[in-house]
Amino acid sequence: MLSQELLKETLGRALATGADYAEVFAEHTQSKWIEIVSEKVDAIGDNVISGVGIRIFKGTRCVSGSASSLEPEAILQCASRVAEALKDSAVVENLVLRERIFGDVHPVKIVPSSVENSYKIDYVREACLAAKDYSSEISQVTGRFLDVDHKILIATSEGLLAQDRQIRSRVVISAVASGNGENQSGMASPGARKGVELFEDYEARELGKKAAAQAVTMLHAGYISAGVMPVAIENGFGGVIFHEACGHSLEASSVALGQSQFTGKLGQQIANPKVTAIDDGTIPNGWGSINIDDEGTPSQKNVLIENGILKTYMVDKLNGRRLGMASTGNSRRQSYQFEPTSRMTNTYIAAGQDRDEDIIASMENGLYAREMGGGSVNPVTGEFNFAVREGYIVRNGKICEPVRGASLVGKGSEILQKIDMVGKNVARGQGMCGASSGSIPTDVGQPLIRVSSITVGGR
Repeated sequence: MLSQELLKETLGRALATGADYAEVFAEHTQSKWIEIVSEKVDAIGDNVISGVGIRIFKGTRCVSGSASSLEPEAILQCASRVAEALKDSAVVENLVLRERIFGDVHPVKIVPSSVENSYKIDYVREACLAAKDYSSEISQVTGRFLDVDHKILIATSEGLLAQDRQIRSRVVISAVASGNGENQSGMASPGARKGVELFEDYEARELGKKAAAQAVTMLHAGYISAGVMPVAIENGFGGVIFHEACGHSLEASSVALGQSQFTGKLGQQIANPKVTAIDDGTIPNGWGSINIDDEGTPSQKNVLIENGILKTYMVDKLNGRRLGMASTGNSRRQSYQFEPTSRMTNTYIAAGQDRDEDIIASMENGLYAREMGGGSVNPVTGEFNFAVREGYIVRNGKICEPVRGASLVGKGSEILQKIDMVGKNVARGQGMCGASSGSIPTDVGQPLIRVSSITVGGR
């Protein structure tokens, strides 16, 4: 993408005013999407992002800049502008870059750009038709296919030169059910660090039926009554509650500044002993997987919480300096236009020993959250509020009628202590996580878990 000569000159300019670390991040990303509404192609899009981000450190001081071009003149000018912010003097020794190839455990069989649009359209349309045919109450169906080809290069004053190519594909099917003046929605949205072979993993009609079934079920659901009760949260996207309520508080970007509920708690018991939580960017073809992070550090499997004990944080280079900790391969950014910082990859609660049927049977009166929706969290306090997209009343140990309008309200540090049953069957769901370094793909996951008591919002 860029020559070693240009990279060395750029790093030299960036270091010229006294920085003790310099980094060049170059990117060329092509993304495409197809959208279908009411079985007709509504939009086809194609976007290209290309540019470079340059960053320097002096101690824990950081200066960064970017250029929306990969031309040498633009890159060198950007390096000079970044360096000017320090105004010190330095002697820059001859830089030596040694390229490292970290390998790729995410094989891509069919590169999306090599596949004609008609093939992608046919798949999405079939899913949409299946959703529409599911029930006469389905009033609208939208289908979308997205693929991203993300190529990055990282060079640092520590001598590292590394590259990665990240190809991801995702299908999103949304259905709306209408009746008696009300609308309810359902969704199916699988994705992976794969090419168009993603279609082989998910039968199109089943995706459509899943989205439609959820919408119709919720259309006929009554409203839940608010109260404090036990809640069983299903596997897969149910893991979003850990991601949001606890995961962000374990990122060094908040921990290092004392803005996390878990600052200074390494080695302490912060969760029920049944809880082991992991962030693993090495899962083959995982939606949030990376070979290297956006600072060039190899991805790794990080056990964040082991049997309830806080073992580590997710750490990037800058916040690692503040904490006196090494990078854990969690530095990520949406694009060259954002500064990287510590972020999650594939974060999940590990399998436990409880049987799913025992978890449900243990609840006399409670809520079964089959699928979670969106929400919000304050990482400083850990206070969160999440919508339940599809929920059911549990009565006398049995899953009964569906309910809508449920939300889960609580505090991350308290909920971790109240997860008292953990199932055996881990599954993951895909999402996009937004934070200071932009929107990035992340997986969430868990087995079926029980929270002994939590505030459930409703009517």
